[in-house]
Amino acid sequence: MTSDHRPTGMRRPDDVCRPARSRSVSTLRTGCVSAVAALTLAACSSDPAPAGRSTAQGSSSASSGTTVGTTAPNGIRVAGAPAPLAALVRTVYSGGDLTRTASPSASAALKGRKATTGSTQATAKVGSWMGTPVAVVTSGDDVTLAVGPTWKVVGGWWPSLGVARPSLGPGPRWVLAIGSDARPGQPLERTRADVLQVIGVDGKGGGGVMGMARDLYVPLSTGGRGKINSAMVFGGPKAEVRTVRNVTGLPIEGYVVLGFTGFTKIVDEQGGIPIVVPKTVVASHARNLVIKAGPQTLTGKQALAYARERKTLPDGDFGRSRHQGEVILAAAVKAKLAGPIAIPSALTSFSKVGTSNLTAEQILTFTAGLHQVSPLKVGLGVAKGSFGTAGAQSIVVLGNEARRLFAQFRDGNLS
Repeated sequence: MTSDHRPTGMRRPDDVCRPARSRSVSTLRTGCVSAVAALTLAACSSDPAPAGRSTAQGSSSASSGTTVGTTAPNGIRVAGAPAPLAALVRTVYSGGDLTRTASPSASAALKGRKATTGSTQATAKVGSWMGTPVAVVTSGDDVTLAVGPTWKVVGGWWPSLGVARPSLGPGPRWVLAIGSDARPGQPLERTRADVLQVIGVDGKGGGGVMGMARDLYVPLSTGGRGKINSAMVFGGPKAEVRTVRNVTGLPIEGYVVLGFTGFTKIVDEQGGIPIVVPKTVVASHARNLVIKAGPQTLTGKQALAYARERKTLPDGDFGRSRHQGEVILAAAVKAKLAGPIAIPSALTSFSKVGTSNLTAEQILTFTAGLHQVSPLKVGLGVAKGSFGTAGAQSIVVLGNEARRLFAQFRDGNLS
């Protein structure tokens, strides 16, 4: 086991030289099992104001300089927004110039919009992503996505203004959700990536979640060959993304990384994950915790156990990866029911426990894009292979089935 994650021709760092069997089984099979989904899950228990209604309760992140129910002369009322954001929203609805206050794609989408007539009521929720202010503003069926601190519109959808299609960045898009195997005191981004889930959207209402078997033996972006989850040990999450890009051929946009403590914290704080468990699972690593088949709401401990278990599954690690995808989809469904207004709180919660290289604009438009996806048009997949050995370690050899899965996912949809 001492060579379990050493790529061919590379020296293993001292901090991962000790035997790793107990770590690989029991620490974090879902540390980031819902890394992106957790972003949306984290705010699902909030009680957003109904779309199109004003409210006097804004986000705590927006408490400084917040306007509450301010109505401009043109009848556009924005509740819960800092004054500059409220002014920007009024510009959107009044038909004003957005050349300097919107991203190129959002500006192009809004260029031919019809200015609103009569009164308009909008509600803003403000949060932050890795220190950058983010906001979602709703008005009826309209959604405006904005990034601060110098507020600009970065995306959204505006049916009331005659804008035909959402502006959510070019599609298809993919993000890599990474679960770090970090132990207490270890760096989150320089330990093994024992959860690797590629989350994609096609920009047409469909998407997919694809798990990567952790023992896939592949060329690493850091040099040599090794198990796919070891790339983060040697080069951090950027190296892990490059490795997964090279293996799958998918132009993955960036990553989110979460640890198991952060995952359980988010799940418990937000009231659990409603899910339908296909078959009863006895989590052998968690004192035989029983997760019964059928509809239920998993606590953080239960969700972690469900997505970690492999020994009692007939297909082992492949089944575990499938369970992780199921948890992601369940969290996404819960988030969809909460609506886009819940996104800022979710991003704020994730930022406290996770890391990412995605910009505020990227994560805001990607996460909002999940709300445009129909659960009936989302598929699950696991990149599998045949079992083999490399030296003293057990490995999974990439096969044609996995390559076909990668090709199928090139449009961002696995349904």
